[in-house]
Amino acid sequence: MVGITYKMSFRRLEEGPLTGEQPKFAVVQIDTARELEDPDYLTESYLNLARSNEKLCEFQKTISYCKTCLNMQGTTVSLQLNGQVSLSMGNAYLGLSIFQKALECFEKALRYAHNNDDKMLECRVCCSLGNFYTHLKDYEKALFFPCKAAELVNDYGKGWSLKYRAMSQYYMAVAYRKLGHLADAMECCEETMKIALQHGDRPLQAQCLLCFADIHRSRMDVQTAFPRYDSSMSIMTEIGNRLGQIQVLLGVAKCWVIQKEPDKALESIEKAHELAEGLGNKLGLLKIHCLCEGIYRTKGQQRELRNHVVKFHECVEEMELYCGMCGESIGDKNHQLQALPCSHVFHLK
Repeated sequence: MVGITYKMSFRRLEEGPLTGEQPKFAVVQIDTARELEDPDYLTESYLNLARSNEKLCEFQKTISYCKTCLNMQGTTVSLQLNGQVSLSMGNAYLGLSIFQKALECFEKALRYAHNNDDKMLECRVCCSLGNFYTHLKDYEKALFFPCKAAELVNDYGKGWSLKYRAMSQYYMAVAYRKLGHLADAMECCEETMKIALQHGDRPLQAQCLLCFADIHRSRMDVQTAFPRYDSSMSIMTEIGNRLGQIQVLLGVAKCWVIQKEPDKALESIEKAHELAEGLGNKLGLLKIHCLCEGIYRTKGQQRELRNHVVKFHECVEEMELYCGMCGESIGDKNHQLQALPCSHVFHLK
C-alpha cells in the first residue's frame, strides 16, 4: 500500500505544474519514509525534493539532494531512479552554467534510459539536451534533440501525459526561432500553449509567453512583444522561476535597444544582473556583459565598454567556453559542436 502511494505522489510532482507546496510535500514524504524505515520511499522522496528545488531554481540544493539519492545505492527503487536523478542533476548544472558536468549527467541519464528501455526518460533527456545546445548556440542539435523527443512521443506516448508532447514542441519552437524559422516556431509554441492552458500548467504558460515575445521581437514587432514579456514575467515571479525572469528581462532589454532607448535597456539589464548573480548563472552574466558591451559602444562610453569586455572574457574562462582545438569561443554564434566521450565540447569544424 505504501509503495502505491509514493509512486503516485512522485508522478504528481514530476508531471504536474509547480506549486509552492511541493518542497513541503517532499519533506513530509522524507519524514514519513524515515518513520516507516522504508529506504525505497526515502530515495524517491529525496528525488522529489531535488526536482522541486530544480523548478524553484535552487540549483545547489538540487545537486545536493541528487547526490544523496545516488549515495543510497542498493535499494530496489534507487536503481530504477538513477536516470531521473542524473537528469535532474544535469538540469541543475546547466542552470549554473557548468556545461561539462551537465553534459556528463545528461549522457548518463540517456544511458540509463537506453539500458532500461525507458522511452519516457529518453524523451525528457532529449528535451534537456535541446536546451543544452541552445545555450551553446549549436542550433542544429538544439532542434535535432526535441525533434527526437517528438518522435518518441508519437511512437510510444499514447498513454503518456500530454506534457511530454508540449515539452518537445516548446523546445522545437525555441530552436526554430533561433534558426530564423519564425512561422514554424510560432506553430510549435501555439500547440504547446494550447496544452498548457488545458492543463493549467502555469510554468509552461510562462515559457510559451516568453517564446511568443521573442518571436515578435525577432520580427521587430516590439509593441506586440512587450505585453507578452510582461505576462510571462508576472507568472515567472509568481512561481519563483528566477532563471525565467532573467530571460524575460534580457528580452525586454533587447526590445529597448531596438527602440533606441539604451538607458531603459540598462535598467532591465541591471535587474537581470542582480538575479543572475544571486543564482550563480554565469551564462546569464555573460549575456549581460555582451549586451552592455554593445550598448556602451553605441553610447561611446569607452571605460564602461572596456569593463564589460573584460568581464565577458572572464565569464568565458570561468565556464571554459572555448574550443580546445581552434581556441575560439563557444557559444558566441551559431556553430556546430562535437562532444567527446569525456564530455568536452569542440567546434565540429
